[in-house]
Formats: sequence, structure tokens, C-alpha cells
Amino acid sequence: MLLGAHMSIAGGAFNAFARGEQFGCNCLQIFTKSSNQWKAKELTDEDIEKYHSEQKRTKIDPVIAHDSYLINLGSPDPALIKKSREAFLVEMRRCEKLNIPFLVTHPGSHIDKGEDWGVARIAESLSWLHEKTDGFKVKIALETTAGQGSNLGYKFEQIASMIDQAEAPQRLTVCMDTCHIFAAGYDITTEDAYNQTISDFDRIIGLDRLAVIHLNDAKKGLGSRVDRHEHIGKGEIGEQAFGFFMRDKRFSKIPKLLETPKGDDGEMDRVNMSILRKLAEK
Repeated sequence: MLLGAHMSIAGGAFNAFARGEQFGCNCLQIFTKSSNQWKAKELTDEDIEKYHSEQKRTKIDPVIAHDSYLINLGSPDPALIKKSREAFLVEMRRCEKLNIPFLVTHPGSHIDKGEDWGVARIAESLSWLHEKTDGFKVKIALETTAGQGSNLGYKFEQIASMIDQAEAPQRLTVCMDTCHIFAAGYDITTEDAYNQTISDFDRIIGLDRLAVIHLNDAKKGLGSRVDRHEHIGKGEIGEQAFGFFMRDKRFSKIPKLLETPKGDDGEMDRVNMSILRKLAEK
């Protein structure tokens, strides 16, 4: 069972492994750089060596990266789309150096240009990135979103359309976030509802594209379109739904990662993972 959480890279990306080890993670999610800055400090040979050494020591694998929240691959603004694409390219290069297999991204926001325009713009960005990274092993994982504001990717059809319109679609995967799909209107609270939602995902996108699962409860209700994460079983989704994900044999090899509030010293990661492990055994 691949279970972990998003870990801080304070002091260097290699430090995420010791933090993950402390809380019993066997997979991780990290930012490869500061998530609230455009610039990235160059990875030195020493940085890369320390990272690989710590990964080997802890045996935590895989590590998933998440891109900066500043990036908008759907921006209609010429300066911002250029900046976003170039920043994302830097992140892909960092992932390649660290042997990170998937770089998760919220696909992007159309701002005021309309959803179809935004989907096409995101596909154009993905094509640009694929052209610049020909031969790279790292794959982009498009994250399902809550649909807050003008964020795209809250319908499975939108994700499927981005993939279909992009060049080199075989290089694209998907990250499913439980809080986001629930907020977007996909019910997972009962076994029947869960099965229907997963069936819809498979029919529209394909389970073969699913690379990462974010396990987050939701502060707001079904279809609220509000992206606010809550501790497992403490939100509107409820504990039962997470058992469906944990016991689904189709997802046994897919990394399942928490992005829930950390609490003091990250102790809530231990609590949430303990709940998830118990649900897996029921």
C-alpha cells in the first residue's frame, strides 16, 4: 500500500525523506522549489546526490512533485502565459534530475475567456512543454479541480479534452483529488455513488491514466466548488468514502497522498494515515 503525505523541503529537498520517514510514509509529495516564488535556486550536484542518497536510505518511492501555485497554463495574458510555461519547464527539468516520475498541476484558469478557450489554451501549453522536453521520463499529471473561480479541470470531460488536444498525449496522466471531485459535484460518499464516479472517470478519461490520488476530506459540501481540505473523516465527505479508495484493488499500486492540515509538528499526518490504514483493513 503506497501511502504518504506532502512534506516540506525546508533546508533542501532531501530533507523531505527524513520527515516522511518520521510519520511512516512510503511515498511522498514535495515541491521541488518554493511554491510561492517564480525563481528557483539551481539544483547543485551536491543537492541531487543528497536527494538520491536519502531516497535510497529511506526506500521512500515514488516521490511525486507538485508545481508552483503561481503557474497558470491557461492564462490569456501573453506575459503570464510565457512566464508560466517557462517556470513549468524549469520544474520539469528539476523533476528529471531528481528522477521524479510525475509532476502534478492544477491545469489552469481561463480568467474570463470561457471554458472551451481555456481548455484549448492549456492543451497548447502542454504541447509546448512536451516539445521542449522530448525524451524526458517525467510525466505531467493533470489534477482534478474543485472548479473554484475560473479554474478548469473540474469536469472529467475537460481533463479528457486537454489530453485529446495536446501533442504527445501518451505523456499525460491524471491526479484525482477526493476533495476536489466532491466539491465539483462527483459523489463518493456511498458505495454506489463511489462506483458510479469511478466508472465515469474510467469511461471519460480512463483508469489507465490515473497516476496519483490525493486523499483529502472537504470542508464544504457536494458541488460547492470550494477547494478547502479537511482531516480524514472530519469533513463533508466522511470517513466511509476513504475506505472505498483504500480497499479498491485497482488502486493498490497508485500513490495515495494526504494534503490535509498538518497540525502541530505535522502530527496530524500520523493521525490521518492511521485512520486510512485501518480503513484499508476493514
